Amino acid sequence: MSRYFIELSFKGTHYHGWQLQPNAITVQALIEAALKTLTRESIKTTGAGRTDAGVHAQFYVAHFDSECQIFDNKPDFIFKINALLQKDIAIQDIYRVLPNAHARYSALSRTYKYTISLIKDPFDVECSWYYSASVDLAAMNQSAGRLKDYIDFTSFSKLHSNAKTNICHIQEAVWTIHEHKLTFTIRADRFLRNMVRALVGTMIDVGRGKLSQTDFIRILAGKNRSTAGFSAPAEGLSLICVEYPKDIKI
Repeated sequence: MSRYFIELSFKGTHYHGWQLQPNAITVQALIEAALKTLTRESIKTTGAGRTDAGVHAQFYVAHFDSECQIFDNKPDFIFKINALLQKDIAIQDIYRVLPNAHARYSALSRTYKYTISLIKDPFDVECSWYYSASVDLAAMNQSAGRLKDYIDFTSFSKLHSNAKTNICHIQEAVWTIHEHKLTFTIRADRFLRNMVRALVGTMIDVGRGKLSQTDFIRILAGKNRSTAGFSAPAEGLSLICVEYPKDIKI
């Protein structure tokens, strides 16, 4: 029995997130079905984390255990599994890892990107949030810069989630603008459910002048979700990187 990491990307528009759910189509369910067809084993995958319905992943990692000798012809295996999957899910790589390597718990950091389109773009409608109102980017970046000063993000967590802790260590948080795209990039050791979308919605309120910097700090410190802003729509959010120790591969 060997443990494998599988690297993939998916457009989440038509899925109820990564994680298996009853009576819903999820990316995990489709990946496991394809793996079962190829390996003739009942494969169970573990992902780097759950994603909400409609959220995308430019880079995602899952692990699974199998007795199948994938490395007999890895390129052929990847070609065959991609042929079995829908066109909005793609496998980039599969490789053996240490037996105790874990797609979720071995991760050192995760990076998300939230994209806002300032103009109506028919070709980007499913991968960005169209928001044409004027915002103060400097004010939003001032708020983003304060995130590293806090570790408890209860105010930006989905209510009644089953998270054991709301502690996250933010390593990077910045807003940038290029042409008609406004992008928020955030990297941390872990994220809470709905956290990035709630942060984006709240910082948009800062950018519109509805919240002051003092208000934003009060929300951060208050640990109360009802005081924070709205959750930005799912279509603008994408997981873009998951970092692991370099010696995890075999």
